[in-house]
Amino acid sequence: MARRKRNPFKRKFNKAMQKKLVMLFMGFVLAFVFLAGRITYINASNGDKYTKVVLDQQQYDSRTIPFKRGDIVDRNGTKMATSERIYNVILDMKAMLSKDDYIEPTIEALKKYFDIKEEDIRKLMKTNPSGRYNVLKKGIGYKEAKKFNIMKNSEKYSNVQGIWLEEDYERKYPYNSLASDTLGFTVDGNIGSNGIEASYNEVLNGTDGREYGYQDTTSTFEQTVKEPVNGKTVVSTIDLQVQSIVEKHILAFNKKHQNEARKGTGSKDTAVIVMNPNNGEILAEASYPNYNLNKPRDLSAYYTKNELAKMTDKEKIETLNALWKNFCVTDTYEPGSTIKPFTVATGLELGVLTGNESYNCTGVLRVGGHDIHCSHRNGHGMQTLKQTLENSCNVAMMRIGAQIGKDEFSRYQKLFGFGTSTGIDLPGEASTEGLLYSPEKMDSASLATNAFGQNFNVTMTQLAASFSSLINGGSYYRPHVVRQVKDENGNVTESKDPVLVRKTISQETCDVVKDYMRGVVTNGTGKTAAVKGYDVGGKTGTAEKLPRRNGKYLVSFIGYAPQKNPQVVVYVVINEPNVSDQANSGLATQLSADIMKEILPYLGVEKISDSKN
Repeated sequence: MARRKRNPFKRKFNKAMQKKLVMLFMGFVLAFVFLAGRITYINASNGDKYTKVVLDQQQYDSRTIPFKRGDIVDRNGTKMATSERIYNVILDMKAMLSKDDYIEPTIEALKKYFDIKEEDIRKLMKTNPSGRYNVLKKGIGYKEAKKFNIMKNSEKYSNVQGIWLEEDYERKYPYNSLASDTLGFTVDGNIGSNGIEASYNEVLNGTDGREYGYQDTTSTFEQTVKEPVNGKTVVSTIDLQVQSIVEKHILAFNKKHQNEARKGTGSKDTAVIVMNPNNGEILAEASYPNYNLNKPRDLSAYYTKNELAKMTDKEKIETLNALWKNFCVTDTYEPGSTIKPFTVATGLELGVLTGNESYNCTGVLRVGGHDIHCSHRNGHGMQTLKQTLENSCNVAMMRIGAQIGKDEFSRYQKLFGFGTSTGIDLPGEASTEGLLYSPEKMDSASLATNAFGQNFNVTMTQLAASFSSLINGGSYYRPHVVRQVKDENGNVTESKDPVLVRKTISQETCDVVKDYMRGVVTNGTGKTAAVKGYDVGGKTGTAEKLPRRNGKYLVSFIGYAPQKNPQVVVYVVINEPNVSDQANSGLATQLSADIMKEILPYLGVEKISDSKN
């Protein structure tokens, strides 16, 4: 019988080995029992404290640090929009309820320093007793926050627990409604709505920072802070003083002519642009009605409580959108007689006109089967070319339009920028593409009416930019409202240099047209636009609105000073003024004169007496 081999790996498990194994097992059990007991003790005696430390570190130290949105300033550095530091009052309910001794002092502090109602706090104690982030109040100012922080650091208030202040920023507009159309406002913190706030939103915004908290290998709490990157400052072309003067006179006009039908306004729209014709910079831009940038949804200035209560949400939204619009950029209209200098300039530039022409105005001209009347129904009689502009003769302009022809007339309309976007750095610019006749669709009657400013639409910005090229020697500059962008240290990071888009007319044509427009103010329809001591030129405009013969008009005046080397353009538009005779362009010339009387000396525009010396 074969003998079974022994397994060399099998050893006898004797009593000594069994004893050692039992002792080792008992050691592990005892260690585990001790550790479990220690954890139970810590949790029972200080567990809430350690839990709070961890949560406090997460709550207070691992948090977002908000960036500051950049300022918008005028050309001289005065703040028109800025972000002010504010604080939100946060209550860690778990911390406050961790000891009975903390409850009453904490509630008392919230009442005393932040005017928070006791019943609101006690209600929160019941509904959310373990909540670690309860926003009790927003928008606390620096003074209130400082008082609280001084209190918090005193021994007297050691039992005030769970209150902390979260940093934030609030957008403020120091001058309320001033330049509301140009500036715009913000919604949801840092989203620009309208104006520069919208068009330069990415420039004005920065990047949030972050504060991180963590424990290192020795269980020591460490902090890492990633600082926020603040937004950049936008330096506008707006001159705060000029803007203030413009808005003061717009408001005075509307108060003078207000009535109940217009909800306290003197016209459907009153708008003004002040521009530097030599570089496209807009010094002031305003339309009325306007609104308070700090309370953009407040309609109480124009409607009673009862009227607001009757409005549906849709009606309120439509009303607000109408209030927030920038008439100078977003609205189109027929320009009327302010287009006549362009018609004359086109004829001179093409050689169709020499300046020696005369026209006989009988008050009406039959064109394409239509009797089209002059503004002076009885006719102007014989007129030189200069007089046709001074007296705003429609018949002469219709004849000049026919001399130019529809092809060249259409070409020069586009050369002057009508029918195309100006590219202004503001949102919502109205498109006038398709609002001009093409040569193929322009019949003789359309050409005739276009020649004196009817049957096609423009925006104020278009006309102001184009007119500037008429008086500066033919240089068309892109209109703009921003000059520079600076970082938070004041270093210029981007310059918005003037952009010369194209040439429109020659210097020779410019000089002739300016001479004619000076005559408009000295001898013609724009006499009330004159400003004592200054060479002012310009052109009046009266446009009968569609449907015709309903008694509604848009009147305007676009002027400049001085005559020799124009430094400023002022364009006034009054849409449906609240007067019996809406066709009175004198309303616009007078408003222009009131504005010029103040801004010309301020801007240092040369006087007539100075030019003679």
